[in-house]
Amino acid sequence: MNAPSGEQVEIAYGDQRVVVVEVGGGLRTYSADGRAVLDGYGPDEMSRSGRGQVLIPWPNRLEDGSYEFDGRRHQAPIDDLAENDAIHGLVRWAAWSARRRAPESVVMEHLIHPRPGYPFSLALGIEYTLSDAGLTVTTTATNTGHDPCPYGCGAHPYLTLGTEQIDSLVLRAPGATVLSSDERGLPTGRSPVVGTEYDFRQPRPIGSTRLDSCFTDLERDGDGRARVELTTEAGDAGITLWADEQYGYLMLFTGDPLPDVARRSLAVEPMTCPPNAFRTGEAVIRLEPGGSVTSTWGITPRHAAA
Repeated sequence: MNAPSGEQVEIAYGDQRVVVVEVGGGLRTYSADGRAVLDGYGPDEMSRSGRGQVLIPWPNRLEDGSYEFDGRRHQAPIDDLAENDAIHGLVRWAAWSARRRAPESVVMEHLIHPRPGYPFSLALGIEYTLSDAGLTVTTTATNTGHDPCPYGCGAHPYLTLGTEQIDSLVLRAPGATVLSSDERGLPTGRSPVVGTEYDFRQPRPIGSTRLDSCFTDLERDGDGRARVELTTEAGDAGITLWADEQYGYLMLFTGDPLPDVARRSLAVEPMTCPPNAFRTGEAVIRLEPGGSVTSTWGITPRHAAA
């Protein structure tokens, strides 16, 4: 019988193991030194709550599923019925193909064909690679159609350090600005994090803070990467998620309203554009015919060499 997530593609390097799946082309599991790095899901399960999924051609919510591009109005299918939104793009449940396999890497490929709501052709390739530095995820999108197309991407990993709750974990996150949102999760404004409960630019315990928040104006290190660091209270274990300069936004989600998450892990979602970007136009990438864009993020467990 087929697994709900399709073919299971395992890559390994040293004590690191990753399983990438056919359905959605995303991450099902990642472990290092025998310990889970991601709060994933089983081989007999579907992805729940966005676990490990690829968010293309838009991440997060799209208000009423409608947007305008180059003077044409488009209506995407509503798949978040409670909030009447189209959410997390078009490829989460699509079949991807595994190409260029090696023991420590694999490239997953998928072609978005024109359809109502997104009448564009988009060739996608995601390379997952394990090394001494941990996991690196490189996404390339190419417009294979005749018209320009809008594009954005994101990823939805849940980080875990094996604790029952994340409240005691110490979080450092680089966002200097947080987007406010309405009851549907759609952005309504933005403000500096300084002096608020959303300021994690200096490491501190998550505590009771509820996060379902998009951050931008990301502070970056000398290599241009923005880094989110999650460590145990004792400092004896940690995880770093980093994202290159294509990713100008980070969504942090403590999963409070979801029974299967309920603060047992922290979703850290690198995104090239904010929620509702196709509607507002903010940071949407315009891909001309034949044009490509590549973005890279990754995860480094504490034991891995930087």
